[in-house]
Formats: sequence, structure tokens, C-alpha cells
Amino acid sequence: MYWQQSYWPFCNFSIMKKKLYGFVLLYFTSIPLFAQDQVTDTVVPKTLKEVIVIGKKTQLYQQQNKPLAAVEEYLQQSGKVGMIKRGSYAWEPILNNMTTERTLITIDGMRVFGACTDKMDPITSYVEISNLSEATITSGQQGGNHGATIGGSIDLKRSRSGFVNSGWDVLINSGFESNSNQKILGSAVNYANNRFYIDTDFMYRDAENYTAGNNQEVLFSQFRKFNISATSGFSFDENKMLEASLIYDKATDVGYPALPMDVSLAEALITSLKFEYVPKASNIKNWETKIYYNTITHRMDDTKRPFVPIHMDMPGWSDTYGFYSKAKGVFKSHHFTVDLNSFYNRSVAEMTMYPSDPNESLMFMFTWPDVRTLYNGLFVEDSILLNSQSSLKFSVSAANHSNVIANDLGLESLQIFYPTMKASKNRILKSISSNYTYNKNGFQYGFGLAYGERAPSVSEGYGFYLFNSFDRYDYIGNPELRNEKSSEANAFIGFRTKKLSTKISSSYFHISNYIVGKPTENMIPMTIGASGIKIYSALNYATIFNTDLDIEYQFDMNFRWAGQLVYSYGQDYEKENLPFISPLRYSASFQYKVEKFSSEISVQGNAVHAQYSLFYGEKRTPDYAILNFASSYAFQVDHSKWYVKAGAENILDQYYTTFSDWNAIPRKGINFFLNISFGL
Repeated sequence: MYWQQSYWPFCNFSIMKKKLYGFVLLYFTSIPLFAQDQVTDTVVPKTLKEVIVIGKKTQLYQQQNKPLAAVEEYLQQSGKVGMIKRGSYAWEPILNNMTTERTLITIDGMRVFGACTDKMDPITSYVEISNLSEATITSGQQGGNHGATIGGSIDLKRSRSGFVNSGWDVLINSGFESNSNQKILGSAVNYANNRFYIDTDFMYRDAENYTAGNNQEVLFSQFRKFNISATSGFSFDENKMLEASLIYDKATDVGYPALPMDVSLAEALITSLKFEYVPKASNIKNWETKIYYNTITHRMDDTKRPFVPIHMDMPGWSDTYGFYSKAKGVFKSHHFTVDLNSFYNRSVAEMTMYPSDPNESLMFMFTWPDVRTLYNGLFVEDSILLNSQSSLKFSVSAANHSNVIANDLGLESLQIFYPTMKASKNRILKSISSNYTYNKNGFQYGFGLAYGERAPSVSEGYGFYLFNSFDRYDYIGNPELRNEKSSEANAFIGFRTKKLSTKISSSYFHISNYIVGKPTENMIPMTIGASGIKIYSALNYATIFNTDLDIEYQFDMNFRWAGQLVYSYGQDYEKENLPFISPLRYSASFQYKVEKFSSEISVQGNAVHAQYSLFYGEKRTPDYAILNFASSYAFQVDHSKWYVKAGAENILDQYYTTFSDWNAIPRKGINFFLNISFGL
């Protein structure tokens, strides 16, 4: 695991937008100047991003403290990433303290959109740890190569054997967790030679309700799911390759204790076909083109809940067709990337209410009125190698984003609130960024400026009576919202020796037209017990500041210590605290490793959430600290390789909840886990 994304706030943001236009002029004037330099060092400049290495399939168990944890638990190792938890399954990632409306999550570069109006199906829920190799986390506008973003992007990259003569490879994974009685069973079967490879993976999880630190059962926290993944590649010759991939994921009987409804079905089919070409003796070093299709089906269900005032069915569907074509090349001191990407998405969600009196009529409405989104974007990036120690990177993107409401009933429903609205809306989205990095003799630093825009999400623009159980308001979309715009500053500084590695990074976002829901009077909510109605509106601006410190010290070959400290701050233009902004959080671990045995003890916690937002429905949460322990051993029997890892989480069985636990649901109490891996 290594960290490469870092930031520091600076500059006067009142004049920042004017300065950003100067980046374009600086870039074009730099081309002839740098082209004249006789640069002999051709090392590709390091980009400002961080990568969480999850592991190859045959080495998965060797990578992390808890081998068969959920993907979300791995992502939280980053100081940039947090999780909003509505249950024990399918947590919503927040990047730079921004929720998924302001960030991008892709799978191997593919855009995937959830089908749930309540965000019960984030994209991370449709992949498994056993078929991923790494998660690339990119902050701010440097994550804009796959689309418009404000907070950044997370790209989940799947494992590939590649064209190596390794033959057959078989791996069996199994696990058990005492808290929730979760049973885990998985397998991977791979084959590879120098012209062909195929990787297949299967993972099954079955969990019951978990218990909190006071030994109290958290009802409706069960889930069951399985995931199938397959990737196959064929090499035509030494520089041309074709790859096909498939993911099928199905979750059933998923409980959400923080919400009024559960999920009876969350199903995804994700497919792609990629062609990759490596030209010979050319300035273009790699050209990759991919077409993809994915479809999501999601069904909310309240039939297992007691005391339901009125039964509701709330299914949703999301279909996405897309492609990208990306070329990387080198011209003298310039290392450039050109990425053309496009997607077409259809999002539909509906609600049917069944009155308790059978003589009354059913009530039906579209909560997402069949919204069709077409996005076409061009992203260009140039990393200029100034010398062997420093580089300058520029990126710019432009995109056309259009929405169309294809359902007449849905359009007419929204026209009740917006009589003059039309069925279609077209937007132009722009971004630009510039970053400088320096690295010499273990000392490194960097800084940058950026500007970007995003369009409102489907819920923000076209949602119809979406109930938010956090603040207990029904939300209505606003198709007249303007683009949200972000001016960003970032910086980092780090130092590395043979034993010590340390880095502090920061980012500052000034977000204009900040989209939130605002209460409106003289309107009656649809949901029984709701506090009122909020309509999505744009604040003048909001600001978010993030900083994180990572330290690692290797005492000797056997002992290693690592620590992390993260602080964030967010307010709107009226000095109201923003919701879901992490308080001070920390973690530290001490690891001992000798030959085939390893052991680790760790502590993690949050300070008191003192800067909570009553205005946005938050409550103060206390501080907490939990203690974890794990130990592992690897051994070989004949030609088979075995790996056993056992541990305990929340050893002191503390009862706690965090700022990002929806409606303050408690976390798990003490949990013992055992993972056994067997490979041939």
C-alpha cells in the first residue's frame, strides 16, 4: 500500500477563477519552451493520486489485516475516503467528505449508476474483494478523466493474470465472523499462457443480524449475496489484445436498520469488451478502447417490517451504455493522455402505495420519471518533465451533458411545480487543473489549482417525493438548477528514508451553486410522519477543507508502525456546518512479521463530532476508540499452499456510533473472524 495523492490549501479564492484561465495560456506557452530543453531523463512523472493495493487473486490473503473484508473496509484505509452506513451491507463512499452526487466511482473505467433513490446500492456493492487488484483514488479535478466530478474519483480495478505461461491456478477462500454469523465461501480458477488468459471468481456471503457493543441485536441488518466475475483476454500478436469481462452480482434479503425499508433484490449485470493496441516506434505508446453495458435492478421492500402505516413497493432500474477511447503517448518532455468518453443512461424508479382499506384505490407515481442522460466528454492531460526531479501537469476537459424525461406522466407530475419546464435540458461542463510536483533525495512536495463543474444528479434534478429518513423530509428535484462549480487548491509535502515515510496533504474546495434541499412552506408531504417538503436549491457557496497525515516507520525487518490522522471542516455561506463532515479521526497499527508468521494490533477512533449540523438534521456523536488484533500463518502441504488468519475486532466490545452512521445506528460489538485460504 502506498499513498501518492496529497494537497494543501492556499491562494485567494476570490480571484481564483481568473487565475485558472491563465493556466491555459501558461500551458501553450510552455510547449515550445520545454520542447527546446534537452531532457535526458525520460522517467514518467508521478501523478498526484493514491492507490490502495488490494492484491492479486493468488496473493489476496497476504495484503491486508482482514483478507475477506468488504471492499468498503479497504477503501477506508485512505485518509480521503469515509463511509455512510445504513446497515451492515452496501455502504456509500464519501470522498473528500462529499457524497456520491459530487464524486465518480467506476469499475475498470466504466460508468455504473445505481437504481435506488435511497442510495442503497452504491457501485462498490457490485464488486468483491476477491476479484479486485487495486483501488485508484484521485482527488478533485484530477479524477475527471471518466466524467465530470467535484470531489474526485475512485476506480476499482479488477485482477488480471495477463499473458504469462503460468498455466492453471486454483484458489479457495473461506471465512466466518462470529458477530452476525457471517459465512463466506469463494473460489477462483485462472488459466494463462502467452496468448490467452481467463480469470474466474465466485464469492458468497450470508450474514444474520449483528449485535452492538451492549449485546443488543440490531434488527434488519442481515444480508445474503453472491458475486460472479470473469475476465478473458486474447493476444493477436505482441501488440494487439482483445479482452471481454463480465460481472454478475445478486443480493437478496438485505436489511437496512437505519431505513424504513429493506431490499428484496439488488441485481447487477456488468459487461465490457476492450481492444488494446501498443504501436511500435511511435509517439503513441498505448491506445485502449472499451465498449460496455450494465443493467441494475433494485427492489425496496417493507413487507417484513412491523407497524407499517401503508405498504409500498419501490422498484428501480438503471441501464447504462458507454464507451471510452484513451491514448497515451510521449513527445519529447511531454507525457500526454487523450480520453474520449461517452455514456447513455436510463434511470427509472416508481412507487406504488397499497391502502389498508381494500376499497381504496392504489396510489402510483414515478419517483424517477424515466430520465435519459447522454454524456459526451473529451479529457486531455499533459505531464511535462521539467527535469529529473520535477514535473508540471495540466489537464482540461469539456463535455456535453443532456437530460430528457421520456415518460409523459413523470413530466406532467414535475410540471405541477415547474409549469414552464421542458422535457429536455442541455448543459456544457468544463474543468481545468494544473499541478507541480518535486521529488529529490526522499523529499517531495507539490501544489495545484483546479476548477470544475458538475450537473445535478437525477434525484437533484428530477426526483419526485423522495423521502429522506435522516431529516424526515420529502425531497423534490429542481430541473432549473444551474451547474455546481468548484474552485480547488491542493498541496502536499512528504519525506521518505529507508525506515521512515511521512506525508501530509490538504485540499480546499470553494463550491458555488452548492446544491442542497431547502424547506418550503404551504406544501403537504407525501410520506406519513414526514416533517415537510424540501426542494433542491443552490446555495451561494460552501467550503470544504481536508487534511491528512500518514506516517510509517520500519524499526527493523520484523517490526513496523503506521499511523494516520485526518481532519476536515465544512460550512456553507451562512456559516452553517455541512452534514457528514468527518471529525478528527485517527488510526495506528503495530505489526510484527517473521518468516511465515505475522501479527498486528491496531487502534482506530474519532473525536467528538462537535461541528455537527442541526440545520441539516445531524446530531452530536461522542468520541470512541476501538482495539483490533489479528494474526496469520502461511504453510505448505505437498504442492498446496495454505494461509490461516484469525483476529478480533472491537476487542473491548465498545458500544459506539459515528458521524456517518445513518440515524445513529450502532456499529458492531466484538467480532471474531477466521479466514482460511487454500491454493494449488
